[in-house]
This record gives sequence, structure tokens and C-alpha cells, in this order.
Amino acid sequence: MSKLEEFKVYRQKMNEKILNQGTISTKRFFNLDSAVYENGALSKKTKELLGLVASMVLRCDDCITYHIIECVKEGLSDAEIFEAFDVGLIVGGSIVIPHLRRAVETLEEVRKYEE
Repeated sequence: MSKLEEFKVYRQKMNEKILNQGTISTKRFFNLDSAVYENGALSKKTKELLGLVASMVLRCDDCITYHIIECVKEGLSDAEIFEAFDVGLIVGGSIVIPHLRRAVETLEEVRKYEE
């Protein structure tokens, strides 16, 4: 199983456990997290790019992986995603570079499964 598949399986399994055992507050947060990325005044595509940039600045590799998967699902090109990487890099500074390396690797892996 690839790292990408391991990520997806683990995320799904743990989210189910959290939602099965979590409080109403936990469930509300998870619901809000899903709802905020739906189309509104901003498109889902734009919101996923925003989520990707924020995740890079916060240096959350799991979040970066998730948003790259979603960006690809939304039809974003590598050029668009790399411009978002640039925004994350300029806002977050050089400490983002290790996460950028892993993000590029993840994007390459996601693209392999897309073909």
C-alpha cells in the first residue's frame, strides 16, 4: 500500500472512531470543517487552495496532504497548486521548505493515481 493510500485509510479509520466516541462539540466541529469548504461566495476550488496555504503556514503535513488531494479532485493544475505553494512559502518563510518538499512529493503521488 502506498503512503497516500495509508494516509487515506488511517484518516478514515480514525475519523470514524473520533465521530463514534466524540461529543456533540466534536461532531459539530467536524461538520463545520466539511461545510466550510463547500461552494459559496468562494468556490470549493478557491477554498481548498486557501486551506492548502494555511496548512503550509501552520506546517501540518496531514492537512497539506488532504488539501492537495482535494485540489486535484477540484481540477486544479500543478501551476495553480505551485502558486499556492509560493504563497505559503512567502507567508510562512523558510521553515515551510521541508513541508514544501513533502507537498511536492505528495502531489506527484496523487497525480500518479489520477492517471
